[in-house]
Amino acid sequence: MTPLVVVAVLIAAVTHASWNAIAHGIRDQLIAFTLVGGGGALCGLVMAVFTPLPAAAAWPFLLGSAVLHVVYQALLMQSFRLGEFGQMYPIARGTAPLVVTVLAAVFVGEIPDRWALAGVALASAGLVGVALWGIRGSGSRPHWPAILAALATGLAIASYTTVDGLGVRASGTSLGYIAWLMLLEGLAIPAYALATRRRELLVQLRPIALRGLAGGILSVFAYGLVLWAQTRAPLAPIAALRESSIIVGAAIGALFFKERFGAPRIAAAGLMVVGIGLMLHAG
Repeated sequence: MTPLVVVAVLIAAVTHASWNAIAHGIRDQLIAFTLVGGGGALCGLVMAVFTPLPAAAAWPFLLGSAVLHVVYQALLMQSFRLGEFGQMYPIARGTAPLVVTVLAAVFVGEIPDRWALAGVALASAGLVGVALWGIRGSGSRPHWPAILAALATGLAIASYTTVDGLGVRASGTSLGYIAWLMLLEGLAIPAYALATRRRELLVQLRPIALRGLAGGILSVFAYGLVLWAQTRAPLAPIAALRESSIIVGAAIGALFFKERFGAPRIAAAGLMVVGIGLMLHAG
């Protein structure tokens, strides 16, 4: 990976943690993701006007990825409803590079070396630590519904990351691919919200519209950088480096949401980052 790719993915990591924090900070999660999706769809529409159409070979990946992104958003909403940001975000993001490493080996032929395998082991251990030191529920016991929702979110992230890695390479235009992806996926949750909330929707959207739309714009920027990077480097190390956002997310949870993180989970999150670093070294 070139220095430019590394910088782009690190910026994407910080931006991604930021838009997730914006969404988590809005109490009504359907409203939050309606605004994020709507903002992303608007950005996609504008970009689609000024960018080439993706090649025909990319459209099956685009359509599949749009479905996976909607599933991911639904799972992310559920995890944010059930758990605290400082725990749910590291679990969801930490799961993804572990699964991407496996999927990239199976579907793309990017076989991990011993460094990557060591990284997978360390990151997995850290992931278990973050999950088990729960901060919701009685005492220090894990809050399993929230943890399962976050793990499922991570599986969805890994799935769309792999699909998009293949799709953007076949598209011939990373900007065109992200434009149509944001347009296709961004309309689903707003359409559902309109169907279920009807006349109340506009009233509920108005007080937080700017904040939610800003989250949508940040989400487009963050994932656009990742897709661009995927055209220039292997999938697994990009997924690994992107998850440096775990530390950013944990810090946001502690500083802005006043969530207790605690020394054990700091150590577990650090172990995840070390493991992800080893996976990056392998790339």
